[in-house]
Amino acid sequence: MINSPNYVAFKTLIGKEIGRFLRIWPQTLLPSAITMTLYFVIFGNLIGSRIGNMDGYPYINYIVPGLVMMAVITGAYANTSSSFFSAKFQRSIEELLVSPMPNYLILLGYTLGGVLRGVLVGIIVLFISLFFTHLHVQNYFLMFVVMVLSAFLFALAGLINAIYARKFDDVSIIPTFVLTPLTYLGGVFYSIDLLPEFWHKVSLVNPILYMVNAFRYSFIGVSDINIYIAFALILVFSAVFYLINIYLLKQSVGLRS
Repeated sequence: MINSPNYVAFKTLIGKEIGRFLRIWPQTLLPSAITMTLYFVIFGNLIGSRIGNMDGYPYINYIVPGLVMMAVITGAYANTSSSFFSAKFQRSIEELLVSPMPNYLILLGYTLGGVLRGVLVGIIVLFISLFFTHLHVQNYFLMFVVMVLSAFLFALAGLINAIYARKFDDVSIIPTFVLTPLTYLGGVFYSIDLLPEFWHKVSLVNPILYMVNAFRYSFIGVSDINIYIAFALILVFSAVFYLINIYLLKQSVGLRS
């Protein structure tokens, strides 16, 4: 198995994806670290000291899981969308399409590259947060699983964006006008229990809310939603996005000129 051509191709693709974002780390890893540091300073220390507690915990401890998840989601999404579209733009993706490598391995190769970048960015942000507060993680296994599953989901979403994108501007449309608003309205900085009833119900439609709260639960044991529902939704969305990507690759949608 480990010497099969498909395994060698899969390992090579993953190695290329990892080497890519590590080689340009000032563009892929450093910006998230700087941005989240500013969030910790402004929202955690300056504003947080005035807010006090949220759900019985210091405000900065409450927002750390949300900020980490924000970095994970952004990193995973950006990696697959930019990498896959670059392969389309350079027409190197055609070499993969005509190769014997199965579509599911092509998909997993790009997706796992995004997962690794998202998780690495999340770990970096977690480390930075230690300079601002003392973290107590109640469930390390849950923390890791939520981080990986969320990165996997948004790596798949980024690939869909890249498949349909026809120019570089198209790659940034979804993150700017969809992903960023959903992230900020996903309970990163507040509990949805503080919202009026109408907006509370609207927030429940936001999938990022479930990931943020599941991740926060692994830290402080507090969540605005049912953890089992959160896991179910993450798995369902991941399965749907995976099948959509497989179909698009099979049909070569947006991949052939």
